[in-house]
Amino acid sequence: MLTRVRSAVAHLVSSGGAPPPRPKSPDLPSATAAPPAAAPEAPKSPPARPGSGSRAPAKTAEARASFSRPTFLQLSPGGLRRADDHAGRAVQSPPDTGRRLPWSTGYAEVINAGKSRHNEDQACCEVVYVEGRRSISGAPRESSRGQGLCFYYWGLFDGHAGGGAAEMACRLLHRHVQEQLKDLVDILQDPSPPPLCLPSTPGTPGFSDRSHLVGPQPCWSLQKEVSHESLVIGAIENAFQLMGEEGTVTLSVVWPGQDEQMARERRGHQVEGGCCALVVVYLLGKVYVANAGDSRAIIVRNGEIIPMSREFTPETERQRLQLLGFLKPELLGSEFTHLEFPRRIQPKELGQRMLYRDQNMTGWAYKKIELEDLRFPLVSGEGKKARVMATIGVTRGLGDHNLKVCSSTLPIKPFLSCFPEVQVYDLTQYEHCPDDVLVLGTDGLWDVTNDCEVAATVDRVLSAYEPNDPSRYTALAQALVLGARGTPRDRGWHLPNNKLGSGDDISVFVIPLGGPGSYS
Repeated sequence: MLTRVRSAVAHLVSSGGAPPPRPKSPDLPSATAAPPAAAPEAPKSPPARPGSGSRAPAKTAEARASFSRPTFLQLSPGGLRRADDHAGRAVQSPPDTGRRLPWSTGYAEVINAGKSRHNEDQACCEVVYVEGRRSISGAPRESSRGQGLCFYYWGLFDGHAGGGAAEMACRLLHRHVQEQLKDLVDILQDPSPPPLCLPSTPGTPGFSDRSHLVGPQPCWSLQKEVSHESLVIGAIENAFQLMGEEGTVTLSVVWPGQDEQMARERRGHQVEGGCCALVVVYLLGKVYVANAGDSRAIIVRNGEIIPMSREFTPETERQRLQLLGFLKPELLGSEFTHLEFPRRIQPKELGQRMLYRDQNMTGWAYKKIELEDLRFPLVSGEGKKARVMATIGVTRGLGDHNLKVCSSTLPIKPFLSCFPEVQVYDLTQYEHCPDDVLVLGTDGLWDVTNDCEVAATVDRVLSAYEPNDPSRYTALAQALVLGARGTPRDRGWHLPNNKLGSGDDISVFVIPLGGPGSYS
């Protein structure tokens, strides 16, 4: 009995508390549906080969597989070469000519200083139209409103150990969000509470006559209230899950809630590495910020800083990781212990009492050192040097299906979750001025820049432009990237205070909260 309880809790922990995996919906589109004439237009991008999604193809198939940048940058072959130059590290932004990004969004990026062969960050900015899901016969379901929904979408994907996972998530994640919203088109536009069950039609799969079932007992007479907001959050969470769930039965039994589509693509096309994902969805007056990884988002509103995400690292998720290791010790093999110690224990310290903490503790206590405690701790290091199984420094994201402990066959994927934390900001509750912005950045920005410094840059740059100048947000994104990159000096990149600048890939979106002008 205890074993079954432990197994059930382990499933819950490893999947971030989400329900078991579900099959992918059969009518996931092959491309983002185009909005109707009344819907806002997506940004213009250069011609792309079929199936390329939101990526800009290079000249050859080999180049496409190794290096690509967002199409909205509209980079020429020469621009692609400059964007891939680790020595010059030129900042890239969309050109001033042509159609701007939705909401006059600003964007800037720069490649790393040699940390990896190419820029492993990817970015996506889309306007997506959602039609209600069709019935089994192919006819649209009856709708009281007869119209779909349009949502705005921004995504930053910080790749590691290769760019394949980031490129795939950038190309497909918004389509999974679109697919998950199909069932909600009419529900979200109806002010009444959401229905408990979606209707089924006699004669269609899934329909059954339940009239003979006993009615609810008194203890079940009350029904939980579910808000429209929570439905959108659930749709985004499911999109991440479907982008990322492990598809094979064997692996999903061991660790549910992983990357389904990436697992399939990995088996067929060898998707490289993994990625952190930071996504923003604007729908019906609210901004939904979903984060899985160590990228971050903040709102700067009238000088006030409002955090819209938090980092998921071995330190911030230590207790979740330790609990999984405690419940399923086979995942640790004979190499790791779920306990944490201030430092690595030496054999000569056997029998002594040393500080430790386990999955239930936020403080520290003393325990007698035993032979098993000589194993390497599951969570080690601190700050940017914190690692899971001495290997990876983030605990949520997509991909990483092939990641194993160095010189070992132990997989690390069971400890990594693809589920995001979603925070919501209601734009209708505040009258925003042109200087109120949402800043998204990969960890290349936040490693060397804090929230207050970002807010100061927002004030300094935007005050130098007219409020109605749409280029001000691109200028702000460029200033944030330049400020984190620094300038080349003494064989490195340094900030004005002589500290080291960021040698990582840096990508930044600046989204003005004035938006399209109406939040209704």
